[in-house]
Amino acid sequence: MTIVYCIVSAVVALVAYIIITRYVMKTSQLKRREAILKEAEAEGEMIKKEKILQAKEKFIQLKSEHDRAVNERNAKLNQREQNIKHTENTLNQQQKELERKINETEKEKEKVALQLSNLEHKKEEVGRIIKEQNVRLEQISGISSEEAKNILMENMKAEAEADAATYINDTIEEAKMTAGKEAKRIVVQTIQRVATETAIENSVTVFNIESDEVKGRIIGREGRNIRALEAATGVEIIVDDTPEAIILSGFDPVRREIARLALHQLVTDGRIHPARIEEVVAKVKKQIEDEIVETGKRTTIDLGIHNMHPELIRLIGKMKYRSSYGQNLLQHARETANLCGIMAAELGLNAKTARRAGLLHDIGKVPDDEPELPHAIIGMKLCERFKEKADICNAVGSHHDEEEMNSLIAPIVQVCDAISGARPGARSEVVESYIKRLKEMEELALSYPGVMKTYAIQAGRELRVIVGSEKINDHEAEQLSHEIAKKIQDEMTYPGQVKITVIRETRSVSYAK
Repeated sequence: MTIVYCIVSAVVALVAYIIITRYVMKTSQLKRREAILKEAEAEGEMIKKEKILQAKEKFIQLKSEHDRAVNERNAKLNQREQNIKHTENTLNQQQKELERKINETEKEKEKVALQLSNLEHKKEEVGRIIKEQNVRLEQISGISSEEAKNILMENMKAEAEADAATYINDTIEEAKMTAGKEAKRIVVQTIQRVATETAIENSVTVFNIESDEVKGRIIGREGRNIRALEAATGVEIIVDDTPEAIILSGFDPVRREIARLALHQLVTDGRIHPARIEEVVAKVKKQIEDEIVETGKRTTIDLGIHNMHPELIRLIGKMKYRSSYGQNLLQHARETANLCGIMAAELGLNAKTARRAGLLHDIGKVPDDEPELPHAIIGMKLCERFKEKADICNAVGSHHDEEEMNSLIAPIVQVCDAISGARPGARSEVVESYIKRLKEMEELALSYPGVMKTYAIQAGRELRVIVGSEKINDHEAEQLSHEIAKKIQDEMTYPGQVKITVIRETRSVSYAK
């Protein structure tokens, strides 16, 4: 019984402890919940107050912006009202001024009407007096006024016809006597007023050097520098015993100029090797192109010619490096332009148009594609393409009678072209045919497959042919030289003999990084 009682007491004590513990926990949880609720309510009140303050600040900001916008709008409205008032005042003043002028005009109109009425009265009075005089004259002469008028007209007509016939005969006789003399005077005076500079092109350029030591650097080890320079420019470089001079040989003056400038830069810089040579030659070619454009612009400015297409200006610059029958083409064009301007001024025509046509008359000799047409027709087509006037196009196309002349400028251009080309020392048929033969020789070799570049040097005694190493091997290169030599021998006429040199070069390039 005691044990049972103890167990029951322990169970009751445990249950009581559990109940008390749960009660205490619930009480503490309720207190914690109340504390959390109070904190939340306090934090909510603070947030509420902050939001109210933010709302008030936002309201104040919006109100100030609204007030500022209203003030600006009111200011603009006031300014607009002032402008309207100012405009109304100005219009009122202008209206008053206009009314005053209208009143003055009305007064002037009344004065003019009064004067016209007076003139009408005087005119009627004069007519009446003339009628009275005519009646008195008819009574005195015994014939009517119509009959007298007819007699007077017949007499005047016969006298005028006789005077006109005499004047025409005198004018024709005088023109026959003085026309030839006057034409010769204009032509001779035109020639005398133009400075005729003789510029006969040759095929050799001398490059001066400071000392003979430079020759060895230009030649390079085993001649690699001079071979690279000749391959890049197409000009033969002759290094002989001539003191302090190197000779550049080639028929194309553009190539010789590129070689001369490239040599000058290489010698000045001091770095002479094949890679540097190719770089400098490419840079000089670009420089020559820029100089061609600059020469064309300077020529048009010197002659007072404006609003010309840039492509025509570039072609004019190319004339500097071309020759026609041994005569420098740009000098010939400038000379012809000056002659045309002077002759047109003497004849009372437009001198600027004549100079423009004279400058462009040989533009067909320097096209980029060089089609198989007469240069006058090519020049006319170029002028038409670049929007030149019809009379200038006709003058260019007809200066060698390929086209019919339909403007007054055309015969002037033809005559002045003949004057510029016919003066002593201006042209040489031999040089023109010689250059044509060299070009045909280059084109003949260039027609073979695998050929990259061809250069005629040594005044046409040697033809250098550069072929691609990947397209032609050594055996084919040797065979190609024989084929070109045989074709030149069969198809062309030339003095002496022509040496055919085929150059095949293999390069291996690597980069160290």
